[in-house]
Amino acid sequence: MASVGRASAMLASGTLVSRLLGFAKAWLLVQAIGAISFAANAYGTATLVPNSIYAIIAQGILNAILVPQIVRASVNADGGRAYINKLVTLGIVVFAAVALVATFLSPLLVALYGLRREQAQLATAFAYWSLPQIFFLGLYTLLGEVLNARKSFGPFTWAPVVNNIVAIVLLGAFILAFGAYSSSNHHSQWSFGMIALLAGGATLGIAVQALILFVFWRRVGLRFRFDFGWRGVDLGTAGKAAGWTFGMLIATQLAGLIETNVANSAGQDFAGPFVMANAWLIFMLPHGIIAVSIVTAFYTRMAEHAHRGSVTEFRQDFSSAARSIMFFIVFSSAALIVVAYPVARVFTSDYQAMGLVLVAYLVGLVPFSLVFMAQRAFYSLGDTRTPFLFTLAQVAVIVVGVLVCFAVPPATRAAAVALVVSLASVVQAVLAFALLRRRTGGVDGGRILGSLWRFVLAGLAAMAAGAGFLVILGGVEAGAFPVSGPLAAIAATAVIGVVMLVVYVGFLAILRSPDLESGLAPVLNRLEGRSRAPR
Repeated sequence: MASVGRASAMLASGTLVSRLLGFAKAWLLVQAIGAISFAANAYGTATLVPNSIYAIIAQGILNAILVPQIVRASVNADGGRAYINKLVTLGIVVFAAVALVATFLSPLLVALYGLRREQAQLATAFAYWSLPQIFFLGLYTLLGEVLNARKSFGPFTWAPVVNNIVAIVLLGAFILAFGAYSSSNHHSQWSFGMIALLAGGATLGIAVQALILFVFWRRVGLRFRFDFGWRGVDLGTAGKAAGWTFGMLIATQLAGLIETNVANSAGQDFAGPFVMANAWLIFMLPHGIIAVSIVTAFYTRMAEHAHRGSVTEFRQDFSSAARSIMFFIVFSSAALIVVAYPVARVFTSDYQAMGLVLVAYLVGLVPFSLVFMAQRAFYSLGDTRTPFLFTLAQVAVIVVGVLVCFAVPPATRAAAVALVVSLASVVQAVLAFALLRRRTGGVDGGRILGSLWRFVLAGLAAMAAGAGFLVILGGVEAGAFPVSGPLAAIAATAVIGVVMLVVYVGFLAILRSPDLESGLAPVLNRLEGRSRAPR
């Protein structure tokens, strides 16, 4: 368990640095093109296209099958090296082919997202530069999951830091060359150079992020060589496992397509896909730092337990990971809901629209992270069919709910879409845990629920305290200190966050939460180590 804790801490630190730089990148992007503008929704829609296609062909499929398959292949005489080279070669061929076809079909793909006339034309121009990202995103995931399966977690987590640095430099160059977005500079005319620097710069960052992972292969005893002899390494089994995941991703991307169309229907003067993407970036900060780091560290262990048939150890790891995630995620959700408007003000003066969307997403943060945990548990068991089933239920809720959002006024339509997504995550989480319990004969459910009610009660107490301090500081009305500017918003967020953390930890202590000591152990151990260090 100590090794898992160290791996989780390393992953969390890398993710934290990457996310903070990601915030800087997102902030610069908003300064460059605005949050609610003609170009913002065009750019936001164009960047959705490669990410949607990438998710279908690579992300979930690789996550679902790669780690378990490499763990199984590691028992081969060569330690799985032949299998890895064949799989990476196949991935490179597939990703390149899909990226080329998608780029050629840019106008048709953009047309699916509901933009009109000039805005659709600008989005298509962005898409020509953005769609090659499919190849590099797929390569990054493929190379990174190989390293993760070899228990080398650092490179996959830290590579996005390089991506964000490249993007920040190029966004700074864009603002210096063409000016920041303002009421007097709407960037109404977009030249080839502007489009290439903005969208092409983003693609360059992702390319560097992917290619740098090859540097770390030698450290885990691997050396990549193209190998087109794809027979004899049980790729058929992997393909069968990927089939259910492929179906799941098709369903989720269709739901995402409907979400984007409904959001775009509000028009360029209201919150749309770009505002939703920035709100989602904030939503994903605690998920990426906490849930992804913890699950990534436990995932290989669970796959090994499943391969050996060690059900008891599998349950123990799942329970430990789930409770660790909830300890941090419940507080993160509570804190971000209270400070949603000040956090949105850091990005844009249109903080009301973005803050409302952020609150709607945050309602589903806890179940979203728990679903992520449950999915990886099923994947480690070699089961991709069950995640397809509970994701299909989520997609059904989203499709019906989002279509109803056409009746919501344009000013709050994007927030309504986000709230539907959150409620669907609740349904998905309940179903996922029920199915996992049936599959494994139990998931330590009593202990997990016992921890959850304590976390929620402490989170509600922290929200009450945080909301009180927000009111004391002036509230969130226009001109109030917490939303008067980016620096004031950061200061207010920090003060409220500290107050809420004290209350949260205090209430867990009063409730005698058995998870409090283990949750704080990494921080306390580090502080104790520093205090004992020679000076």
